Amino acid sequence: MATAPRQGPASLGSFVNELKKQRDEGMDAHEPLFSRVSSLPASANNQRRRKTITKTKSAPCRPARQSSFSRDIGHAAAETYLITRLSFKLLSYLGVGYRWITRLLALGLYAMLLMPGFVQVGFYYFFSPQVRRSVVYGSQPRNRLDLYLPTNRDGSKPVVVFVTGGAWIIGYKAWGCLLGKQLAERDIIVACLDYRNFPQGTISDMVDDVSQGISFICNNIAEYGGDPDRIYLMGQSAGAHISSCALVRQAIKESKGETVSWSASAIKAYFGSSGGYHLPSLVDHFNGRGLYRSIFMSIMEGEKSLKNFSPEMLVQDPSSKAALSLLPNFILFHGTDDRSIPSNASKTFADALLRVGGRAEVILYDGKTHTDLFLQDPLRGGQDDLFDYVVALIHADDKEALANDANAPPRRRLVPEILLQLARLVSPF
Repeated sequence: MATAPRQGPASLGSFVNELKKQRDEGMDAHEPLFSRVSSLPASANNQRRRKTITKTKSAPCRPARQSSFSRDIGHAAAETYLITRLSFKLLSYLGVGYRWITRLLALGLYAMLLMPGFVQVGFYYFFSPQVRRSVVYGSQPRNRLDLYLPTNRDGSKPVVVFVTGGAWIIGYKAWGCLLGKQLAERDIIVACLDYRNFPQGTISDMVDDVSQGISFICNNIAEYGGDPDRIYLMGQSAGAHISSCALVRQAIKESKGETVSWSASAIKAYFGSSGGYHLPSLVDHFNGRGLYRSIFMSIMEGEKSLKNFSPEMLVQDPSSKAALSLLPNFILFHGTDDRSIPSNASKTFADALLRVGGRAEVILYDGKTHTDLFLQDPLRGGQDDLFDYVVALIHADDKEALANDANAPPRRRLVPEILLQLARLVSPF
């Protein structure tokens, strides 16, 4: 018989305050821790308009091509130390809970089954000259990003800013390596953002980090061969939630005349994969799957903050009406067999955007789970509907790029099919 969801300790408030105090006092290390429905309003009011933006001072944006081996070892040691400290604190908060422990064990088995692919991707990540690891984009812990650059450096390239998932707890920029590698092979620059996870930070920290990372890309990507007029934003799972929050909140700030360091209208399109955009409706669902209500509320800074960090609710607020014209088209991907975040989360967000005059499209993949779209299908190689859709949209106005895409060799399989099927069965997501 399953145990009841475990609640956090009575000293939760002091626990979170202590973590924030430690963070603010100098925690400088960074932690690694198809069916289709579409409709686009034709109103001219939906055209994006650009606004004058004020650039803020950014961290040095042109570091050496590769960190030295000794520096990598130093980073790994610092990250390991920080992970250990935060893990013990997180475990003291979670306690002994049936659901999260069984999912942790399943995660370990899942990773072992996919290890043949992870090893190959990891080798590319650490040794490819096309990867710029840990570019600093801000002053906070984990304000780092990885850049994946095409081998062909002729002309300015389109750019995808990617925010990885990880239940707001285990997100890490390297999780986007496979996507970065495959898009770079199609002449698209990819920037994978890191951000503070809980308990190192809470949702406002995560959104602030991602917003600052987007600002860095908008203001500096030309130095890496990127086209600042062709920037796309993409997020997966928790990363879809965080990145959509950053985009919607930025548009609201602009519409109110606040000084900003990047413009929401600079984003040509938003891609959200397996995301959740209405937090109040997901609290009980997450609680039943091991992300207990007490810890989820701590991540989201309390029940009163759920509205402020729910993009679906923000776009429906009458005070946000002026921000809608600044938002790009939202293209939301979701598998119909997703147990981590139901596919209805994408449908209701798209419906909300369309009702208030925004632009949205939902693409549903029959029988796909939470990880199929992001891991199993890309590791399988060959044709991938989601990947092909994204590339075709990015290259829609570039005839030469479309011709190159049509002649591109099939993507190589990285994991045997039997292991992919077993991984799908044991996946905790």
